[in-house]
Amino acid sequence: MSDLIKRIAVIGPESSGKSELCQKLAALYQTRWVPEFARIYLSNLEHHYTIDDIVKIYETQFQQEQELSVSAVNYIFTDTEFIIAKVWCENSFKKCPGYIDEMIKAHPYDLYLLTAPDLPWVYDPLRENPGKGDFFFKWYVRLLEENNFNYGIVSGTNEQRTGNAVAIIEQQFSKTKGLRLH
Repeated sequence: MSDLIKRIAVIGPESSGKSELCQKLAALYQTRWVPEFARIYLSNLEHHYTIDDIVKIYETQFQQEQELSVSAVNYIFTDTEFIIAKVWCENSFKKCPGYIDEMIKAHPYDLYLLTAPDLPWVYDPLRENPGKGDFFFKWYVRLLEENNFNYGIVSGTNEQRTGNAVAIIEQQFSKTKGLRLH
């Protein structure tokens, strides 16, 4: 992966607009984004997921990021990453494999966009935590702070949400090429 590409992770509670935000940001910045692999993996799983499944999901997610970054321009946006894996493991299994903690420390992102739980929670058969958006949001804030990671909180609805994310990105990377409008 090129050091010139800024890696931006979009994280947040379930149903907080991560996928849509990644898509919109990638389109605005004319670059690549990495979809959430967990959706594909879990949709094809014939048993209840295990901690080993979570590790495999995030290994694949990271591998896809590496592959897509080759064709990225200035930025790459990833819809989820190892912090979400950590929270998922600890919430579901009360433990987290050391591998996940190692990946968080070894591969920090240039910026984390943390989506606020200010959108209505929408049912999806893969979602497990209705009404717990604030709980998980606070957990993500704590982990970002503990690791001293650069992050911004993205809130609002629709274009306001996208605009807030762009403002955070532009503020963080004002010395790099920004949004190219045509």
